[in-house]
Amino acid sequence: MSFSTNSTTTSAAADRSGGDPITAIHPDIIQTHILNRLDGATLASTSCASSQFLALCSDDQLWRDVCNSTWPSTTDPRVLRAISAFPSAHRSFYSDSFPSTTHQQHPKQARLSETSELISAVDIYCDDQLIYSKVLETETVSNWFLSFPLSLELLDAKEMVPTPLKIEGDNGACTSLAEEHLRVSWILIDPNNKRAVNVASHKAVYSRMHWSNGDIQLRYATVASVATGELVQCAVVVTCGGKEGGDLHVKEVKMQVEDMEGRTLSGKDSLEILQAAMEGPRRRIECKREKDIYELFSRKKVQYREKEQRRETGLDMICIVTGLSIFFAIWIFFLWR
Repeated sequence: MSFSTNSTTTSAAADRSGGDPITAIHPDIIQTHILNRLDGATLASTSCASSQFLALCSDDQLWRDVCNSTWPSTTDPRVLRAISAFPSAHRSFYSDSFPSTTHQQHPKQARLSETSELISAVDIYCDDQLIYSKVLETETVSNWFLSFPLSLELLDAKEMVPTPLKIEGDNGACTSLAEEHLRVSWILIDPNNKRAVNVASHKAVYSRMHWSNGDIQLRYATVASVATGELVQCAVVVTCGGKEGGDLHVKEVKMQVEDMEGRTLSGKDSLEILQAAMEGPRRRIECKREKDIYELFSRKKVQYREKEQRRETGLDMICIVTGLSIFFAIWIFFLWR
């Protein structure tokens, strides 16, 4: 049920049908029997129907229920404390975390805002079934974090997450099965600045099977443009494995920010990009469009590498020519002595 039309239209329709307008229904009934059945996107649309609906849809308990059902990791007390400080609590958090991020960073945005930690709220699904949920806290002030490549590991050593999927058929079929049914949500929360962003794409934008051990790697990535004009990807990389005829297990899940050369960026550089993404615009992107954006990024990576190879080849030729010139100059010098 959707109430995206305005209240005047709703009243007119009700008058023509001989019934009462929905605004005549007691607010408690609307809130407890109608609004609490809507998903987040429909609830947001309903709030635009009238001032009455705006007031009713602003109830934080409604948005808390939506967030908890969409991302079970938000029930964790650490996440609840962080969300409670947001301007409109769970409604602000949902607004930050539900749409995909499409960010273009301007030079003046390339700065770090003070924050002492990042909170990761992570949920893994097989279709609509939750199979794993966890919250990570990462400090962001130590030299170790700022200087070294940032890679947030979700699972503990030797920890594996079972899935309902069976490993059957050829390698391509197993990879396609995992890509089709598994999805990940990785929401990064900045408690100090009261912002959040979901860095994982809705579906895997890339998948492959490793030739040596048969592990399946799935990549859930969003692409951003940074101040230098280059593209980077915020990637959640999921590695799955198992034995033929058995269940498929998730063996590794990590989040990292990578540049055009495939290098994992340092904590400092990653934090700048993530904070800019939190402050950047949001819009809903279809799964196919997410994959198209990633494929464009991959093509630009290839072009970038080819350009770098040509540049290095040119530098090598300059060095060779310079070396030969010096050699012949010395040879001629001694020849004419």
